[in-house]
Amino acid sequence: MRIIAVTNIKGGVGKTTTAVNLAYLCAAAGSPTLIWDLDSQGSATYALRGEPHEHASAKKLLAGKRELPELILSTGYPDLDLLPADFSYRNFPVHLAERRHPAERLLRMSRSLHEIYDTLFLDTPAGISLLSENVLRAADVAIVPVVPTPLSLRMLLQLRDFIRDEGWSDLKLLPFFSMVDRRRALHAELIASAREQFPMILESEVPYSSEIERMSVRRAPLPAYTPKSDAALIYTALWREIRRYLDSASHPALRLNRDSAAIAHRARLW
Repeated sequence: MRIIAVTNIKGGVGKTTTAVNLAYLCAAAGSPTLIWDLDSQGSATYALRGEPHEHASAKKLLAGKRELPELILSTGYPDLDLLPADFSYRNFPVHLAERRHPAERLLRMSRSLHEIYDTLFLDTPAGISLLSENVLRAADVAIVPVVPTPLSLRMLLQLRDFIRDEGWSDLKLLPFFSMVDRRRALHAELIASAREQFPMILESEVPYSSEIERMSVRRAPLPAYTPKSDAALIYTALWREIRRYLDSASHPALRLNRDSAAIAHRARLW
């Protein structure tokens, strides 16, 4: 099972929109896909018409009183399921800190999903915390929506440095520009300079669009209800670009290396 985190230290950059649309496209290609809404605000849960699960509290999950497969909901879309958010997720970092080896809890918890799904998307809250550290520790790929503003680019630099300082050299960082307005000179200037500084930024750009904003009204992925629209085609192109990386020959080796390292590390701790 591939684990794809959609993350950014900064909020308001389009993480949930990205996670929902890409998860839908992944599932639409026939790959059993699960999206786990880890944000206590529950935006992905709302967008997919899910309801909070009464037994989905972070404390119960981390204590082993609930297993992730018990909490899965169908979205109504073929091959796409949802692990809904819960308001208690706001305390996820607190409960993680109370467990042994807290930085690896999410990776362990995801093991129960490996026989069910090909791909797990993690929609994460903003910021750097023990929860986001868990997400990055578990993920094969971190997809990072970046608004072309100085503050957002600064957050990308911080995220890149955090991953480097943790020594996660096998975690692939895939940023892309989100909420782009090419009519604004500042956006065009920052995009050009950022592509020089961060060569890993994807070619696909998601524009600022009222059509994308209406997703929260429709409560559905764009490719599901308007597949031929410009907005849906943009996310299709973005997913195609990401898939080129995922399908590359090097990717399975990266997952194997990370799993082997994690197993060896746990064996030493225990």
